Amino acid sequence: MKAKDLVIILGIIGIVLMMIIPIPILLIDILLILNISLALTILLVAMNTRETLDFSIFPAILLITTLFRLALSVSTTRSILSNAKAGDVIAAFGNWVGGGEPVVGFIVFLILVIVQFIVITKGSERVAEVAARFTLDAMPGKQMSIDADLNSGLINEQQARERRSKIEREADFYGAMDGASKFVKGDAIASIIIVIINLIGGFIIGMVMHDYSFGESLQIYSILTIGDGLVMQIPALLISTAAGLIVTRSASEGSLPDDITGQLLRYPKMLYIVAGTIAMLGLTPIGILKTWPFAILIAIGAYIMQQTLRKQQVQDDLLTEEQQIEEVRSPESVISLLQVDPIEFEFGYGLIPIADTQQGGDLLDRIIMIRRQCALELGLVVPVIRIRDNIQLKPNEYVIKIKGNVVASSNLLLNHYLAMSPGFEDESIVGIETTEPAFGLPAIWIDESTKERAELSGYTVVDPPSVVATHLTEIIKRHAHELIGRQETKALIENVRENYPALVEELIPNILTVGDIQKVLAKLLKEKISVRDLVTIFEALADHGNYTKDTDVLTEYVRQALSRQITQQYTNGSDVLRVITVGPQLEKKIAESVQQTDSGSYIAMDPLAAQTMYQKINEQVNRQLQAGQQPVILASPTIRLYLRQLLERTLQEIPVLSYSELEPNVEVQSVGVVNV
Repeated sequence: MKAKDLVIILGIIGIVLMMIIPIPILLIDILLILNISLALTILLVAMNTRETLDFSIFPAILLITTLFRLALSVSTTRSILSNAKAGDVIAAFGNWVGGGEPVVGFIVFLILVIVQFIVITKGSERVAEVAARFTLDAMPGKQMSIDADLNSGLINEQQARERRSKIEREADFYGAMDGASKFVKGDAIASIIIVIINLIGGFIIGMVMHDYSFGESLQIYSILTIGDGLVMQIPALLISTAAGLIVTRSASEGSLPDDITGQLLRYPKMLYIVAGTIAMLGLTPIGILKTWPFAILIAIGAYIMQQTLRKQQVQDDLLTEEQQIEEVRSPESVISLLQVDPIEFEFGYGLIPIADTQQGGDLLDRIIMIRRQCALELGLVVPVIRIRDNIQLKPNEYVIKIKGNVVASSNLLLNHYLAMSPGFEDESIVGIETTEPAFGLPAIWIDESTKERAELSGYTVVDPPSVVATHLTEIIKRHAHELIGRQETKALIENVRENYPALVEELIPNILTVGDIQKVLAKLLKEKISVRDLVTIFEALADHGNYTKDTDVLTEYVRQALSRQITQQYTNGSDVLRVITVGPQLEKKIAESVQQTDSGSYIAMDPLAAQTMYQKINEQVNRQLQAGQQPVILASPTIRLYLRQLLERTLQEIPVLSYSELEPNVEVQSVGVVNV
C-alpha cells in the first residue's frame, strides 16, 4: 500500500473517531483551518475544470467533506458545552463577524444557511437530477452515433471504446451527483439543529454547572455557538458553490475563468454603454463622485480590451498566414493540386461584378437555380461549380471547364445587352456584332438606350448574367454524361434504396454492378434522356439484366421502358410528331455493316456510303431547321443504336428515336425519307 493511500484511509477513520474521542482545542483550531483550506481548494479546482469528468471524484469528496464538517461540529459542540471554550478560530469568527453582537452574528449565520440551503443546494440538486435523466435518455443515441462512426471508418475500435466509456462515466457521474447533493442539503439542516442545541444546551449548562449569570451565559455561549456555525457554514458554502459549478458546466473548451473572460467580455463596445449608463446615474442624487470614477474605469477597461483584441487578431492572422506558408512548403501540399474540379467557371477581372454580391452580382444565385433545373430536367445532381477569377484571361472573357479542360468560352460586355433578331433585321438597331454562346446564333451587343427599341422591334434581349447562365446550363446538359461517375451513381442508388429497397437489392450486385448502371445512365444522358425516373430504369435493368450484360443493349431496353417520357419530350404535349424516317435500303445497309465481336458489336460502313448518308441526312435536317421545326430521325429498333453511332460526331444534337420508343397514341408524320 502506498503512503498516500494509507494517509487517506487513516484520515477517513480519524473523521469517524472525532465523533467519539475528545480532541484538544489546539487540534480543533488546526482542523478548522484545514477544513476551510480544503473547501477553498475544491472550489478552485471546480472553477478550472474543463469537463465534468475531469473532477469525477467530486461526489465522493462531497461525502467525505460533509462527514468531516459534521465530525468537527460534534467535537466543537463537545468542547463548547463541557469547557465553554472552542479555540481561537471559533472565538475570532464569533466576535469578528458579529462585531461582538450575538444577534447580528446569528442573523448572518441564518442568511448563510438560507443561501446555501434554498438557493445553491436546491438549484444544484435540480440541475443534477435533470442532467442525470437527460444523460441517460441520450445514451442510446450517442451509442448509435459511435457505432455509425466506427462502421464508416471515421474512428477505430480503440477510439470507439474510449467514447463508450466516457458516455458511461458521464451517466454514472450525474447519477452520483444527484444523490450527493442530498448530503449538502442534510448538512445545512444539521447545522441549524446543532446551533440550536449549542445555544439552548450551553445556556442551561452555563447557569447550572458553571454558575454563570444569565447575561454571562448568554454572552459566552451565543458567541461561541455563532462562531462555530459560521466556521462550519463558510466551507459548506464554498463546497456547495463548487457542486453548483460542476453540474452547471455545459459544452465548453476552457475553464470557468477562461469562459467568463472570453464570453462575458467578448464585446468591449457594450462596456461603453454600461459606462454611459453609470455616468448618467451620477446626475441623480447618488452623486457624481460615487458613479463617474467607476464609469471611467469601465470605459478605460473597454478601451484596453479593444486594443488587446485587435493585437490578438493581428497575431492570429500572422499565425494563420505562417501556417499557410508552411503548408505550401510542405511536400503534402502538392497532393491538393491533384484534385480536378468537375465543373469550373473562370472569368477575367472585368467580369468580377457579375459574381461579386457586394457589387450587385447574382451569379451564385443563378448557379443554384441551374443546379435545381438540371436536377428536375435531367435527374442529375450537378457537382459544385467552382467559380474563380483568372488574370490570364482577357478582362471580358470567361471559360467553362469540365474536369480541367476548356469546353466553352465567350466574351461579355457589361453594361450592355445581348439582342437576337426575330428573323428580320431592323436597321435602326445597331450594336457590336457577336455570336450568342449557348446556341451559336448571330446577335449584337446593344447599350441601355437601345434596349427598349430593340424589344419593341421583336428582338430577344438578355442581360450578361442571363447569357452566362444560359450558356452554362447548355454546357452542363451537353456534358452531363461526363459528370456522372460511379460515386454519383452510388448516391443516386442509395436515394432509390430508401423507398424501393427490394428493387435495389435484387439489381445490385446480383444482376449488375454500379459500373454497369453508370454506363447505362451516361448513355441516356449523352442523348439528353432524363434519368430522373430511376425506378423505371432499374426495373428495366432488372428485367433484362439476366439475359445480357451489354450496356448498349440494356440502354435500348431502358429507352423503350421510358417511351412515355421520350414521347412527351419530343412532342411537347402535341399528338403529332414530325420525323425524318430512315428508308429500307439504308436500314439494310446499316444492318449489313454491323460487326459482332466478343467485346460487343460495332458498325463499320463503307466510307463512300457513309458520306452519301451524311449528305442526305443533312439535307433533310436543314430543311426542317429552315421550316422552324426540331429535326427528329426515326429508325427501326434494330439499327437505332448503330445509326446513332454513325451520327455521333457530325449530328450529335439531332435525336435518333426508334418506333419502340414512341407511344401508340402519337401520330407520326414523315417529313422526309433518307435512302442510299
